[in-house]
Amino acid sequence: MDTAQIRIVLVEPSHPGNIGAVARAMKNMGLHQLVLVNPRQFPDPEARARASGADDVLEGAHVVHTVAEALQGCGFVAATTSRERDQHFRIADVRDAAARLALESARGPVAILFGSERAGLTNEQLEAAHLLVSIPASKAYPSLNLAMAVQIVVYEVFRIGGVAVDPAPAAGPLAEPADLERLYTHFAAVLEEVDFRDRTQSGTHLMARIRRFLQRAELDRNEVNILRGFLTAVQRRRRRAGEG
Repeated sequence: MDTAQIRIVLVEPSHPGNIGAVARAMKNMGLHQLVLVNPRQFPDPEARARASGADDVLEGAHVVHTVAEALQGCGFVAATTSRERDQHFRIADVRDAAARLALESARGPVAILFGSERAGLTNEQLEAAHLLVSIPASKAYPSLNLAMAVQIVVYEVFRIGGVAVDPAPAAGPLAEPADLERLYTHFAAVLEEVDFRDRTQSGTHLMARIRRFLQRAELDRNEVNILRGFLTAVQRRRRRAGEG
């Protein structure tokens, strides 16, 4: 495991105290990469007070405007959620997810997404995730405070660092979210060109389903290039046929 490759991303945190508590939890567990997406108040004295000595984590935090910016350079992406999602997302218990994050950090940067205190992560914000992290809790009240959720996840990541795990597979780095977005845009364009459409009643799910199964495939950069090369070949063949 390479803790320097593990990035904690807070999406639209609303309470500066939670940001400080997250920084403290991270430093407790040997993590230092904190990225904030559109925080409501930061920097803020309350964040520093709640950090309780983890000032270096706060000072090193990067503030960005979009999830795409927060994930730049990352390969494997996990996201936390307390809500039930449809069956097309791959979901793992927090302990299993931590083991996977530890493995993937050995071959490139990884990120763990946490949503806002009020609403969590939207489906759109989850699109870049390869895995959803489930934290077991009482069904009567499963919603965790943001800092508590981060503490549990980073503890499990820290814990797995002291447990023997199988080495990461010898493979190239996973494709970055930006590479995947270009693939999905290319895919959608080709579907439109060949008139391959969603035939369901709502007619809106086809591309979402394609995105989900390709996310589950965890494509590396070469595989993305192969698929885009194939899509380009389809487009060229259609153009030649049209000219004829």
